Amino acid sequence: MPTLRPTLHLDRLGSVIAGLIGLALFASPFVTYRANRIVSGEGRLLVDALPPAGALITVVVVLGVAFCAALARKPLARLAAASLGLCVIFPAIGISAGFVTPAGNTFARVSPAIGFWLLALAFALLAADALTRLRLGPWGRLGALSVAAGALALLLVSGAWNDLSLMKEYANRAETFWREARQHLWLALGSMLAACLVGLPLGLASHRVPALRAAILNGLGIVQTIPSIALFGILIAPLGFLAANVPLAAALGIRGIGAAPAFIALFLYSLLPVVANTMAGLSQVPADVIEAARGMGLSRRQRLVQIELPLALPVILAGIRIVLVQNLGLATIAALIGGGGFGTFVFQGIGQTAIDLVLLGAIPTVALSFAAAIILDAIIDLTRRGAHDRD
Repeated sequence: MPTLRPTLHLDRLGSVIAGLIGLALFASPFVTYRANRIVSGEGRLLVDALPPAGALITVVVVLGVAFCAALARKPLARLAAASLGLCVIFPAIGISAGFVTPAGNTFARVSPAIGFWLLALAFALLAADALTRLRLGPWGRLGALSVAAGALALLLVSGAWNDLSLMKEYANRAETFWREARQHLWLALGSMLAACLVGLPLGLASHRVPALRAAILNGLGIVQTIPSIALFGILIAPLGFLAANVPLAAALGIRGIGAAPAFIALFLYSLLPVVANTMAGLSQVPADVIEAARGMGLSRRQRLVQIELPLALPVILAGIRIVLVQNLGLATIAALIGGGGFGTFVFQGIGQTAIDLVLLGAIPTVALSFAAAIILDAIIDLTRRGAHDRD
């Protein structure tokens, strides 16, 4: 009687992740060494970028994560493997900077290279896949985000990355960095709040008065078709004229260039998602629920505040989520017209061919957008549960 041999089933996504890890380990530089911040550099593989013992430990762990990604099926095992991989390569990149830089050399720069980014991407994909399979609720996702943010903050505070070129760029511009961070958040959040104050009433009016619907949506749709840089440029002339002829406008800081045109452009881009989702949310409220509220003697205003808006809130928040993530990205372009924000470092870095300066502006922008999306998704899920409870 023939014996049945167990077959080995490879996880499809895990196999891709294992391939990325192999490419990062054996065919891609882990760090780039440059004699100074603007010259081109030379890549170093992981085994050459770390002390022998550290390289051996890192390679063993990374290969173990690759095997786990390809073979393991349990989400907790995959999440543990991804977490271990991230906990190894993030300190390793800081250690490699100190190892590769010659002693006493203050001009040399060491930056993460494609190998490091491929490993970070592979482990992040594995962690995201594991979290998706675990089907975490909103509080679980917020907890995972808090743990990741805490671990990253601990790594930064510990000084493990101080020898990296990125952190040297930050150290030289720490005061400017936090000033531009406040400006970036002000542009993104302020324009979003202004759009909510204007867009919610417009959406309500469009829902109640069908004749307004097409005109408002078409007008806002035209604004969305204008490229961001073009819209910034269009606003320069009228705002410059306003500042030159209206003393109050100049006193309020309204000028042809700077934060004012950037804020107005972001506000205009934000209106369509807020208005459209407000209309969609109000339109999906069941008619029998509204009739029941009317039969209970609730006034039109009471029906709106107590019934319609709470049931429409998840859809409205979905529009606000789109706006916030969009504005956090578009605020980067504001630096082209003197609006400030993280785009200041991005465009300075491009002009100086200093990739680490570009990353100093790009990484916080991506991180803020990612965190905002997770937080608002969790809030939407919580409000959706509340709306179901009301039903």
